[in-house]
Amino acid sequence: MGLLGERPEVTIDRDEDPRLLCLDDEHTEKVLRRLSSETSQAVFRAVNHEPLSAQDVAEELDMSIQNAMYHLENLEEAGLITVLDTHYSERGREIEIYGPLEQPLLLFLGPSQDWPGLTAAFKEFAGAVGPVAIPLAIGQFLSRLLGADD
Repeated sequence: MGLLGERPEVTIDRDEDPRLLCLDDEHTEKVLRRLSSETSQAVFRAVNHEPLSAQDVAEELDMSIQNAMYHLENLEEAGLITVLDTHYSERGREIEIYGPLEQPLLLFLGPSQDWPGLTAAFKEFAGAVGPVAIPLAIGQFLSRLLGADD
């Protein structure tokens, strides 16, 4: 937690193993609903790129702070982002810094009954390219996927 008025240095730490989301999963349905608008996708991309406060998001995406908070809260409720840190403004107001989850999400466009085969294939792929490349590849894939609707 930063000192009064001082913004903490917040970094994004990612696990090597992503969480798999399948189409027949209730959580996946909630995730897709939350990412159905262009604005929520823009907010999601922004906080996945770098940790941001609601004020930062509002400024970066040219929207009201209320609109930024609405989308941040919805994304957090859906388990897509999290509060990475908190600091206090010079006025003593608590400011939350949002960012991606530690465990990346991987969207699988198939039923959960195919998980075992997909998981085995993914682990084989991860072994071949190395653990550091996996989060980068997933992030690039999701950025392209989410950016395709813009």
